[in-house]
Amino acid sequence: MGRPEAGRLKALTCMPSGWGSVNDSVRSVRIAITHSLNGDIAPSSLLAASIPPVLRLCRNEPNLMTQHIGILTSGGDCPGLNAAIRGLGKAAQEHFGMRLIGFLNGFRGLAQDQTVELDSAMLSGILTDGGTILGTSRDKPHRMNIGGKELDMTDAIVATYHRHHLDALVCIGGGGTQKNALRLADVGLNVVTLPKTIDNDIAMTDRTFGFDTALQIATEAIDRLHSTATSHERIIVVEVMGHRAGWLALEAGIAGGADVILLPEIPYDVVQIAAAIRKRTQSGKRFSIVVVAEGAMSMEDACEVQSLVEARNAADTKSGRFEAKELLRKFHDEHVGHTIRLTRHLEKLTGQETRLTILGHLQRGGTPSAADRVFATWLGTECATMLEEKQYGMMLALQGCALKRVPLIEVAGRTRQVPLDHPLISSGRHVGTSFGD
Repeated sequence: MGRPEAGRLKALTCMPSGWGSVNDSVRSVRIAITHSLNGDIAPSSLLAASIPPVLRLCRNEPNLMTQHIGILTSGGDCPGLNAAIRGLGKAAQEHFGMRLIGFLNGFRGLAQDQTVELDSAMLSGILTDGGTILGTSRDKPHRMNIGGKELDMTDAIVATYHRHHLDALVCIGGGGTQKNALRLADVGLNVVTLPKTIDNDIAMTDRTFGFDTALQIATEAIDRLHSTATSHERIIVVEVMGHRAGWLALEAGIAGGADVILLPEIPYDVVQIAAAIRKRTQSGKRFSIVVVAEGAMSMEDACEVQSLVEARNAADTKSGRFEAKELLRKFHDEHVGHTIRLTRHLEKLTGQETRLTILGHLQRGGTPSAADRVFATWLGTECATMLEEKQYGMMLALQGCALKRVPLIEVAGRTRQVPLDHPLISSGRHVGTSFGD
């Protein structure tokens, strides 16, 4: 049989020397245990009597110095979230002895104290699962719908953070999550973030997890649409996600051999697109694939948005700014169906049968790719190291071949768009791809 009293002694002798008479008590306990193990005296009763109350309390609280870490997923779901949760959880628990508390449904769960303990059983078997075991939402801490009213729930979030004695909060999300995490850091919470989005548009990182899986899904869809395009001699328009940045359209378009790629960064002229398609037809190629990012705009629409943005920035009254924001919001709401209008316009200009496929949320679902599983796991384990080192107010970013810790202030509110001189744009032009300009 083992010696439980000796195990207790090990814990007791680790107490700080500044605890006054505690060290004297430890020495007396050590002597008592020595006699007990030699059979000279009864062990437990003498040991209990020898330990002062403060040591008996610590003896019954083995996790007194354990770090308590909260974790949530926020914004749109994407493949790889569970892999990141697993990587962080297993490293934090098994390597650093931390305790993880999951908050359900993003910042709403944090505001309303909806929790689940992320123990080893919860983390088991989730590596290959899509979505997130914690659920997610697009709620903002400072503007949350509660009972039909829009309320600032920041104080409630701070209260939940302290109620669970959290040492830090890990927020996994996209651009909006980075901004919300910075708001919480500004009110004194220790926050760390991980970058996820299928749009790959978070500032200061070369890659976000979720992007690779979405890229594979979009590319496979384009591959499949090629056969129906060639069989019917059609123009096929494929809309992929990417509201503010065209990374997904660019890479999927090149990988799928698209003839036209339309990006938010390059306003298009539908007449130029039709001319490029007619040129293909004249050369004997009676089908065309057009890949469109959901945020792509015509030159006319881009000019209108620019005017609205300038009006918003120039407004010097609260009512003026509100009015400008409403006009901008109305424009974007109406712009949602722009690919339908584009499809009809192309059919009219080319005289060629044209069909539209919108991939939508299909790009978010399913099993994460091997690359996303590896990247998300790497981010999660490195995040655990960051928490152990108490490095807060940072986002982990991939820069080159290394993970870097980037201050949230350098990330929040910024978008990583496709540069106009990006080599992939040049590569696309060299193989005859039109970008609508």
